[in-house]
Amino acid sequence: MSKTPLGRLPREAIRLLELPRLPKDILDGFSVLVDLTGTISDALDKLGIVGAIPAAELFPVNPGKRLVGPALTVRNVKHSLDIHRAALENASGQGESEAHNLAEPGDVLVIEGIVGCSNMGGQSATTGRRQGEAGAIVDGSIRDPDQYREMGWPVWCRGFTPITGKWRTQTVEVNGTVMIAGVLVKPGDLVCADNAGTCFVPRERAADVLEVARQIDAGDTKRKQDIERGASVGDLMTRQYK
Repeated sequence: MSKTPLGRLPREAIRLLELPRLPKDILDGFSVLVDLTGTISDALDKLGIVGAIPAAELFPVNPGKRLVGPALTVRNVKHSLDIHRAALENASGQGESEAHNLAEPGDVLVIEGIVGCSNMGGQSATTGRRQGEAGAIVDGSIRDPDQYREMGWPVWCRGFTPITGKWRTQTVEVNGTVMIAGVLVKPGDLVCADNAGTCFVPRERAADVLEVARQIDAGDTKRKQDIERGASVGDLMTRQYK
């Protein structure tokens, strides 16, 4: 069934109504990697792809969670109206509801946002979870940290704030290209995140990255086994694992 925009944004601001999607076996392959983002980061390095962001930049709100899914993107900029005028006129500029409306189960909300005010609050997160979204990556600050933790919904962000973004941010694009901590992300690109950070894998390179990541994952597993079996440090340093 085709999606119908809500009218929160001009129609041309919603670049795609349907995400380009990776095959399920590719998603499943990434999901079972033991050291998810560490392995993918190493694979990206080998292939010359920039895509890894440490948790020191975008930290996990709910430690212990991990996610793998396609990017559903939102781009926010500074609101065009004066804050107090926007508040008096009830002129909210936020439009991530358009993204929630388009979401399919397993999608990851990826927001290029602003620091200092909220780019997503608890009600928006609750809607995202209800829509089946796997979680969110927000290059900016968010509101209602306790609600995210009570929900257990995975979110990575730059920090928390009590300050609303309704009068301070303006959503200008959904499902277009966004810049997240210096990494270009297109709608449908693969998002992988865990305690260590976040990795974005270009959709068209996902199969290549997975192939290399599997080799690295297998090598790391074998090396751990050798350590546990008592292999000498010298042997560990000379054996080729990956």
